[in-house]
Amino acid sequence: MPFWNLRRLYAVTLLLFLLLVLWDASGLDLPLARLFGGAQGFAWRDHHTFALLTHEGPRYASGALLAALAVGVWRPWGFLRVMAPAQRAQLVLSVIGAMLAVSVFKRLNTTSCPWDLAEFGGVAQYVSHWVWGVRDLGPGHCFPAGHASAAFGFVAGWFVLRRAAPNVARLWLPGALMAGLALGWAQQMRGAHFMSHTLWSAWTCWTVGLAWESLAQLHVRLGVAADTKLNEA
Repeated sequence: MPFWNLRRLYAVTLLLFLLLVLWDASGLDLPLARLFGGAQGFAWRDHHTFALLTHEGPRYASGALLAALAVGVWRPWGFLRVMAPAQRAQLVLSVIGAMLAVSVFKRLNTTSCPWDLAEFGGVAQYVSHWVWGVRDLGPGHCFPAGHASAAFGFVAGWFVLRRAAPNVARLWLPGALMAGLALGWAQQMRGAHFMSHTLWSAWTCWTVGLAWESLAQLHVRLGVAADTKLNEA
């Protein structure tokens, strides 16, 4: 039995959820935001070079990598050559699904960004994202962190890679996590997100990847069961 079987992955997912709840309960979002912002706003918000290197550039790089993986479903390159067509499709669909999930949650959520709060020169009042149905009087749509999902989305691809290309998976997961945290921290400095927004984005992408993997393994088991019945008939 492989170490990272579904049962253990479900347990890890639950543990990460509990840790996220503890972070939210700690109330550290605002103190962290105050390290970079004050009544005059956030100094790094309008820094052109910083925004280019930590926002625009990574977003285009993420899109280029995703496009290359999508092309690789039909014309495999590099490590994709050792993967079956269904595995290549799962890799791409899980990454896209993770990014879309974060985008949809952002659209539905009413939590505003730190730079929208009155404390940092905006108009909104701080309201926890756990308080549903209560608007903070700001523009909202800031939770979870969409920009960080440009890297965290690739975390979802680790689940199929751990089976199909384990050598790649060993670098893929820490690379995607470190890149996502770096993008999230940069947005924290700019006042675009609280740390909880970044952490929830990571958990969402992980969970979407696990859901795709669960469906893929269920499909395999059903196929094996159907073949067994045909052979017995």
